[in-house]
Amino acid sequence: MPFARDNKLYILGISCFYHDSAAALLCDGELVAAAEEERFSRVKHDFGFPELAIEFCLKKAGIEADDLDYVVFYEKPFLKFERLLNTILQTFPSSLNVFQGSMINWFGDKLWVKGIIYKRLSIALDKILFTEHHMSHAASAYFASPFEESSVLTVDGVGEWATTTMGRARGQEIALEREQRFPHSLGLLYSAFTAYLGFEVNEGEYKVMGMAPYGEPKYLDEVWKTVRREGNGSFSLDMDYFTFHRSTTRSFGEKLTDLLGPSREPESQFFTRSSGYPGYYGPKPADYEAACRRNEHYADIASSIQRVTEELVLDMAGALHRSTGLDKLCMAGGVALNSVANGRLLRESGFKEIYIQPAAGDGGGALGAALYVHNAVLKGKRSPVMTHAYWGEEYSAAEAADQLSAEGARWEEIADEGELLGRVSESIMAGDVIGWHQGRFEWGPRALGHRSILANPTSEAMGEIVNTKIKFREPFRPFAPSVLADKAGEYFDIDEPERHYPARYMLLVVPVREEAKSKLPAITHVDGTGRLQTVVKEESPLYYRLIETFGEASGVPVVLNTSFNLRGEPIVNTPADAWRTFTASEMDKLVVGNFLMSK
Repeated sequence: MPFARDNKLYILGISCFYHDSAAALLCDGELVAAAEEERFSRVKHDFGFPELAIEFCLKKAGIEADDLDYVVFYEKPFLKFERLLNTILQTFPSSLNVFQGSMINWFGDKLWVKGIIYKRLSIALDKILFTEHHMSHAASAYFASPFEESSVLTVDGVGEWATTTMGRARGQEIALEREQRFPHSLGLLYSAFTAYLGFEVNEGEYKVMGMAPYGEPKYLDEVWKTVRREGNGSFSLDMDYFTFHRSTTRSFGEKLTDLLGPSREPESQFFTRSSGYPGYYGPKPADYEAACRRNEHYADIASSIQRVTEELVLDMAGALHRSTGLDKLCMAGGVALNSVANGRLLRESGFKEIYIQPAAGDGGGALGAALYVHNAVLKGKRSPVMTHAYWGEEYSAAEAADQLSAEGARWEEIADEGELLGRVSESIMAGDVIGWHQGRFEWGPRALGHRSILANPTSEAMGEIVNTKIKFREPFRPFAPSVLADKAGEYFDIDEPERHYPARYMLLVVPVREEAKSKLPAITHVDGTGRLQTVVKEESPLYYRLIETFGEASGVPVVLNTSFNLRGEPIVNTPADAWRTFTASEMDKLVVGNFLMSK
């Protein structure tokens, strides 16, 4: 087994060339750093080679590329290319445009990943390894989990051929025993409806999840015409409704619009009688009532595809639970980011514990690829449990001061932590919206208290205020509650909240307790639920103390938390990013470390 110069084993995992490119670095099996490229490049969902994320990981470890023992890519490009060619041939000539566009992409970059890694990192070819896509997903969850044995479920759009895998893991072995294959994909089904509802694929799926509670599942029968349960957790799509297998620009066909009506116009305003009409939309349109009815129709379709998705995930989990007899489940893949489905899994699947690591989508494949090689291939010491998501870059007070000075910022430095937290808490109580930039940024798509926008959850108007001042986003999008883990059960319907890791990563939607709804109107979604983040003192001590301080003042140990970014931008990374976002919005205050800035 080769070792770097300091006698430590370094493994770099990489994912790229589809969406959410990322890099993750292990040292002797322990995670050192992990980040998605978009945080550095400032290109949302950046799919290019993760050069900046790799540079960050190496810098964090204090090594050069020459010190790497292995670089592992998260999937096998030639197998994926085989699937692409097979699909094109089966659907020719309607797939001619796919063939032309794909050949340009694949012969440009995607097929020659090994050569690109060699060229970019100057690393020996025999140090470059590949894992299969769904094995990377499985490893990203299981080897980061606290479980010695568990069932494993991966569900996404598509890897090489697989779209879903089921199996079990024990010790340092993962066995994926069953799979669904392209084109029968739950992820692609949900993405097709995402496009039908006017949102961008691989970006707007969570918008569908947020829209669903504003409707009723009135179109279940229609949606079930597009997908069939085959028993034992399997399903198949009726491909007459879809075009993603033969088009690069459209994922659904005329048969779907014949079934459900015309698709929703992208970027059209969404409002219903239950959502209300946000002031930042401007004057009400002349056809307000008719527009409400149209939007309610689309909300009903969103509710229907969300319900079907939940039922199919429960089918899979139920079949897996019966076949393995195990009480613990590790789950990964883009569908594992559907926090509403995850809440039902925890309540209804038969599994008592579920582990999902915070970057469950393709970005997390970089972590999984590295973990798989260390644990399953090299049989190194089992990797430690991932108990938090703070694996990104951080900035010292001196670095923050340099960046903020260069941007023309002026600040007050508050050396006493208690004073800082007290003043921020008072500002939140007074209705201010706070930009909060602390420590290392989060791994994955959720802001978890290190790059967050914070506000008062007890104010009924605060949701619209945050949208009006900062986000300018759709009114159906919920805001998350960050709650002290040891107090979460008092406000949310979740038993032993500290035990459930997905709740730490904002990957569980659970009911808000009836007696708490009136106390937390800004984070209680229209269906009475909340996408909670449980905050653990040992993992995020400063954020914990802020919520604790706010709880002492308000009586509620919860803050409203949303990601620190403007619409269409990645979450901020640097202090300079934070300042620019602060000045481009109507946030009231910005806190970077112990620097406090006001307008």
